[in-house]
Amino acid sequence: MTDGQNAYARAGVDIEAADTAIELMKGYVARASRPEVIGGLGGFAGLFDASALTRYERPLLATSTDGVGTKVAIAQAMDVHDTIGFDLVGMVVDDLVVCGAEPLFMTDYIATGRVVPERIAAIVKGIAEACQVAGCALVGGETAEHPGLLAPDEYDVAGAATGVVEADRLLGPGRVRPGDVVLAMAASGLHSNGYSLVRHVLLGSTDDGGAGWSLDRNVPELGRALGEELLTPTRIYARACLELADRTDVHAMSHVTGGGLAANLERVMPVELTASIDRRTWAPQPVFDLVRRVGEVSQADLEATLNCGIGMVALLPPDDVDEAVRVLGAHGIRAWPAGEVRAVEGEAGGSVHLTGQHPGW
Repeated sequence: MTDGQNAYARAGVDIEAADTAIELMKGYVARASRPEVIGGLGGFAGLFDASALTRYERPLLATSTDGVGTKVAIAQAMDVHDTIGFDLVGMVVDDLVVCGAEPLFMTDYIATGRVVPERIAAIVKGIAEACQVAGCALVGGETAEHPGLLAPDEYDVAGAATGVVEADRLLGPGRVRPGDVVLAMAASGLHSNGYSLVRHVLLGSTDDGGAGWSLDRNVPELGRALGEELLTPTRIYARACLELADRTDVHAMSHVTGGGLAANLERVMPVELTASIDRRTWAPQPVFDLVRRVGEVSQADLEATLNCGIGMVALLPPDDVDEAVRVLGAHGIRAWPAGEVRAVEGEAGGSVHLTGQHPGW
């Protein structure tokens, strides 16, 4: 180790630990590749052969970036780090796929108070495995040690991805028509949004209005420990939704993240149309009702914060619903008609309304 590295280590940054982490993660990253990727880890930039885009007549590049919010606090508290990557990749690539874009490649960024090689490698393992599920390559990333800014065992993750879609197959509000069906796709659980609310309600101190529960508490309604439920990985819809776009006449899709179902669906609704969704068509997973009841959270607040059991929505013609349900089911995703799109009749255009009540609520 050089004198400079010794000084850096004394300042709290361990170069050798970072190098060890890179060695541990190389195998995971190598498996999250595509034929268009050039080179491997160690370069200053990831390389992707853009000549692959020549098969498109007018390729549009799409890009997205995101993190996983305070769900990382659950991973850190449980010392389980190989699932948070699914949350990161899901949050990023499924924002791309709503416009019909195929995710091509992704990069990640991990900031931590102290590099523990095995922990960093576990995080990257999850990211790489999730990229394989999504069909995109993990072409690079960065691990930064921030002593004094983050506690030794704290970290945060973020990522960015690029995808491509043929211009004449771009999905969005311009394609949506009256009579379209709102097809709901089941979430795996909370996904990666609203954890500040969930943590406050279930884990927060009783002095601050929380339930004061521990992560190892067995919750009968959940059928397992609370921490296991809260760490359930985000479902990745990318491959399923791309096949859905190929096999049916999908007009638009919406990834249900922060803001909830109505607010995210409104992002792809044209101003001359409105949509209604019937809560009676599905029962959210027990964790949503648990947060509602334990925290005495109003349904309006719950729906404005959490996905309430629906992670992705597609708008498509009624004649395509059966095929869409079949395609998604083949990918292990339960889907069902939850509402419809209609012309505006004396109400705010582009709006989404939820009606009825969930079974058992």
